[in-house]
Amino acid sequence: MKKVVLLTMFLGIGWGGFAQQPQTTDSPLVHDPVMAKQGDTYYLFATGEGVSVMSSKDLKTWKFEKPVFAEAPQWAVEAVKGYKGHTWAPDIIYHNGQYHLFYSCSAFAKNTSVIGHATNPTLDPAAPDFKWTDHGKIIQSVPNRDMWNAIDPNIIIGEDGTPWMSFGSFWDGIKMVKLTDDLMQVAQPEEWHSLCSRPRSFGLDDKDPGDGAVEAPFIMKHGDYYYLFVSFDYCCRGKDSNYKVVVGRSKSVVGPYVDKEGKPMAKGGGTLVIEGNEAYAGIGHNAAYHLDGKDYFLCHAYSIAEDGAPKLFIREMTWTADGWPVVNY
Repeated sequence: MKKVVLLTMFLGIGWGGFAQQPQTTDSPLVHDPVMAKQGDTYYLFATGEGVSVMSSKDLKTWKFEKPVFAEAPQWAVEAVKGYKGHTWAPDIIYHNGQYHLFYSCSAFAKNTSVIGHATNPTLDPAAPDFKWTDHGKIIQSVPNRDMWNAIDPNIIIGEDGTPWMSFGSFWDGIKMVKLTDDLMQVAQPEEWHSLCSRPRSFGLDDKDPGDGAVEAPFIMKHGDYYYLFVSFDYCCRGKDSNYKVVVGRSKSVVGPYVDKEGKPMAKGGGTLVIEGNEAYAGIGHNAAYHLDGKDYFLCHAYSIAEDGAPKLFIREMTWTADGWPVVNY
């Protein structure tokens, strides 16, 4: 029964789109948040039916907007057996005059997954040109063919203007692939990199994704380094979640990324940024941004006081003298 309850929570049967929340709230339920700012408004995108969307003027009070998709993209329904529109772990980036949204469609605990892509010239729902245009699949992972999982996309534009997409979870860890300048497809000839992996003590199957859990990459440039944030261990178990965020850095966007002790993330390295405490369990699946002269760290965290409800967690991020991120509770 416990597994059923937890799976129900994660798939959003009870929280799908988090529709039971008030229209405006200071304490939204959320999974896998990412953010962009247009004008004086922040827009939050998160896991949910059709990709959940919220807006805020102050990063405190959030208004629920319409989801990105009113119904599941037909191409994704056809590509992923069992997919019915619960779209996971989006990413948002402004590039070449468009907002680009990347999103995950997947079968739970399998690497039957695709990453899709949609664009909009504006994030303001009141703007006359507001319209999400779906461009379909970027990449797809297939069981028994791929030892990687096409979920949790994150896009970064390198210093030379080259777009890269990092992605992945469990299986063989976090991957990176070069995209075309319009972000519409994998660039040719294909260029792939392995960024982070953890040792596993046993194999993967559809019933148990195994140990060595790593997922949710997010890359941020700060100073001379690119910083790769990932989440270790287990999400989506409410108060029993032991999710945590670790980081490594590299002077090249494609790595190798190493932690504070010099251990490569490709060999299990990662310096702890934040983990659960007496107030929150399973702090993870983060994003990080430089906005309004400050650096921000956001993720979801399971509130102990609210019986493991997944709450939006936003904090200002500072840096040590030797250049490592610090996030306080």
